[in-house]
Amino acid sequence: MPAIKVPAAKIKSAAARLVRELPDSASWDDLMYQIYVRQKIEAGLADLQAGRKHSHASIRKAFGLEA
Repeated sequence: MPAIKVPAAKIKSAAARLVRELPDSASWDDLMYQIYVRQKIEAGLADLQAGRKHSHASIRKAFGLEA
């Protein structure tokens, strides 16, 4: 997946929001998981905007499933 160029201010505010939304009992692993999920969602949205996508039908066809 291509690297996503996000302004530092946006990353800082998004990270602060993630930390605020975690429960008080959260661990470092919980925070890292939330960051990972956020990165994957943003990468997927960037791929979609760049036209890197497949239709449901084309995926089913590629795996030999009925359309």
